[in-house]
Amino acid sequence: MKTLRSALTLASLACATLFAALPAAAQDRVLNLYSARHYQTDEALYSNFTKATGIRINRVEADDAGILARLKAEGSASPADVILLVDAARLWRGEQDGLFQPVKSAVLEQRIPAQLRGGETAQGTQWFGISTRARVMVIDKTRLKPTDVDRYEKLAAPALKGQVCIRSGSHPYNLSLFGSVLDAAGSAATEAWLKGVVANLARDPKGGDTDQIRAVASGECAVAVTNTYYYARLMKSTRPEDRAVVERTQLVFPNQADRGTHVNISGAAVARHARNRDAAVQFLEYLASDDAQRMLADGNNEYPVVATARTENPALMALGRFKSEAVPIAKIGANTAGVQQMLDRVGFR
Repeated sequence: MKTLRSALTLASLACATLFAALPAAAQDRVLNLYSARHYQTDEALYSNFTKATGIRINRVEADDAGILARLKAEGSASPADVILLVDAARLWRGEQDGLFQPVKSAVLEQRIPAQLRGGETAQGTQWFGISTRARVMVIDKTRLKPTDVDRYEKLAAPALKGQVCIRSGSHPYNLSLFGSVLDAAGSAATEAWLKGVVANLARDPKGGDTDQIRAVASGECAVAVTNTYYYARLMKSTRPEDRAVVERTQLVFPNQADRGTHVNISGAAVARHARNRDAAVQFLEYLASDDAQRMLADGNNEYPVVATARTENPALMALGRFKSEAVPIAKIGANTAGVQQMLDRVGFR
């Protein structure tokens, strides 16, 4: 398998032109993948696809925003066949910008739940979730009880004044969480809640999710918001300092008594101008297989989207089962534009 890694600049158009100029016969057994997943464990995923099909994968890696910008810049000259993104809001944005093409596949429709798919038309579905992760609370066990933060809404409670840590409100993971709250509570209540969260911050938002967890363990804050896989990584670590973080903290799945915990996705789509469309659809169907689901989930401590897929990840098993929200993930993505305006108004950087 050949891997392409490149910076996201307009110079990439030259690469697109080169792909486009290749004879059709030379592209028959090739798939060009733009991926926001940067995990070494995915190498086995791609290698197994090539072994099973003979289709070689060329890969370009960047973050979600960079990939969407690149697709826009390349236009119809883009060599991309499949797009992998790691956030529902960005998948929704790609759909709205016309960067994907619909896929009609009985395999995907049967195996991937409807609430984890993009917009659907007579021509097919725009994108498909391929793995999930939950956005949860992590608390300092010496300062809080799980019942203190058993709902997202409690992050704005006066009792948590100066005790909340969270990364930037405009980060896609938070935008999707806030889009979920908006779906449940409505505009006025969500904006008031966001204002309350800002008032409860222990510090200005900074860093990633792991930084928030470490801040809880160090005593800088009492509760943080994080994706499950960041906490699972610390649970599986053999480093003494990571074990100490896990020992002092506890993970809480919010809203188990009502709508369920918010989940976000990694998702896949066929690029609008895909030249290897049949191979692209075959790859998406492969991602929905039990074996691929297991590799996707175990590789980054995520959860499968296919009901029959099984993971034996010890960290996830230790976290236990939880109730997840049922709201369509595409609807959450659509809510994020309004959420961003609220964040600007309440000063949530």
